Amino acid sequence: MYLNFAWRYFKAKKSANAINIIAWVTAGVIAFATACQILVLSVFNGFEDLVKSLYSSFYTDLKISPSEGKTFTLTASQINVIKQTPQVHALSLIAEEKALLQNADMQSTVYLKGVDSNYQEVSGVAAKIVQGKFNTGTMEDPGIVVGYGIQNAAGVNVDDRLPASIVTLILPKKGKVTVADPMKSLSEGNAKATGVFLIQQDFDNKYAITNIHFVKQQMGFAVDEYSACEIKLNNDANVLTVQENLKKILGTPYQIQTKYEQNSSLYNTMRMEKWFIYAVLTLILLIAAFNMISALTMLVLEKQKDISILQSMGADKNMVLKIFLSEGLLLGTIGAVSGIILALIICWLQVKFKLVKIQGGSFLVDYFPVKLQVTDFILVASTVAIIAFMASWFPARKASGQAIELR
Repeated sequence: MYLNFAWRYFKAKKSANAINIIAWVTAGVIAFATACQILVLSVFNGFEDLVKSLYSSFYTDLKISPSEGKTFTLTASQINVIKQTPQVHALSLIAEEKALLQNADMQSTVYLKGVDSNYQEVSGVAAKIVQGKFNTGTMEDPGIVVGYGIQNAAGVNVDDRLPASIVTLILPKKGKVTVADPMKSLSEGNAKATGVFLIQQDFDNKYAITNIHFVKQQMGFAVDEYSACEIKLNNDANVLTVQENLKKILGTPYQIQTKYEQNSSLYNTMRMEKWFIYAVLTLILLIAAFNMISALTMLVLEKQKDISILQSMGADKNMVLKIFLSEGLLLGTIGAVSGIILALIICWLQVKFKLVKIQGGSFLVDYFPVKLQVTDFILVASTVAIIAFMASWFPARKASGQAIELR
């Protein structure tokens, strides 16, 4: 019944055209703000999925690292226990250190990651090779796979038409820093360039991957000494459950992180940016709320006689209040539904035809990715409903408090 009154008041011709104009402008602003919010949230969802997929190629489901220092000891029996843990698919042992990569007269600082033969089972780096192949060689004949940015910085060649580059790797020896002769604290070894991977600039400009036994030998690691242990879980595994089980098994000297905990700063920044933009766009809805207050206040003045008639027929203050609250919610609903439909059409066109391009051509995709989520629609619709209710409350209270006056 209240919505019936609200609809009649909305579509009825007013004595002053300004009331109709303000009402439609209010609905239009709400529609615009709603569409903008859904579009921006969908674009952030698309970029978040893209970044997660890229980082998933490099970071594994779980990573065991030392809680203090750079290395830890992991015995053969502990490794077997980890392998036998339910939902663990595979693990790879890692020896990692910052190194200087030299190729003739060119050089680049890299994070050298020594990996074992299981690395391809836990990581997606091998699938991102764009030149050569993923081959880390052996301790006696190490191969090295470099990021695309490192290849350009150091002029590394893996092209079959030319001899592959033999790069020199300078690494610090563990616990052998001497002030008198600093060179004794460094080791030097050669590796043959075998492949180039292209994932994302954070990895392409930073990492080089080689044989774990070569790195351990150069740095003077003990037999059971490692920098990390990376774990791949089964597809249906509960990451948090496995993480807790491993913490109980291994104890405090080890830090066990999920894929997202390894990149918590990145994901937290993305979420903060998303909600900051959402808050800014909500300000547009607040501006629309002022228009709604004006439109409803003028409508109350327009319908003073109707209000008096309803009161004389037995309508109480609560009924009058609900009628004008319904009028405000109707304006909000019309705007929100129109905005949602507009956003859906734009998102469909973007997915289908990729109309809006990313300028510069330096990113991995040349268009803005979008991903629609039901939670975003619920959030935006709830925001519109709350703002519409708050904007309607003052005019509705004024209408309900009007004294009966028939002339």
